[in-house]
Amino acid sequence: MRIHLSSVFVDDQDKALRFYTDVLGFVKKHEVPLGADRWLTVVSPEDPEGTQLLLEPDGHPAVKPYKEALVKDGIPAASFAVDDVAAEFARLSGLGVRFAQEPREMGPVTTAVLDDTCGNLIQIVHGG
Repeated sequence: MRIHLSSVFVDDQDKALRFYTDVLGFVKKHEVPLGADRWLTVVSPEDPEGTQLLLEPDGHPAVKPYKEALVKDGIPAASFAVDDVAAEFARLSGLGVRFAQEPREMGPVTTAVLDDTCGNLIQIVHGG
C-alpha cells in the first residue's frame, strides 16, 4: 500500500494552482471540470507519477472553521520535503511568500512554515 493522493482545502482553485505551480514549483497533473469546481491535482516535477496533491475547494461548511482553527494554532495542513530549507526559505521569501515560522532546527530535521495564500499553513522540511 502507498499514498496515491492527499488533499489541501483551498479557498480559490485558480489562485491555488498559480501558487502551487508558479511559486512552489509543482506541476499540474489533472484538471477535470466538476460543476462549478474542478478535480485539480498537482505533482512534484521530480516524481510526476508519484503522490498527487488535490487542490480541493473548501466549500463544505465544516472546512472553513477547521482551516481557521489550524492556522490560529499554527498547525500546517501539509508538509513538503525540500533539499535545503534555508535555500527554499530565501527563494520563496524573495517571491513574496509570507512565513509563519522561519527555518528552525529541531533535532534531526529543519522546518519552516509558510502561508499558501489559500487559507493554509504549509510546512517545508528537510531531514528526519
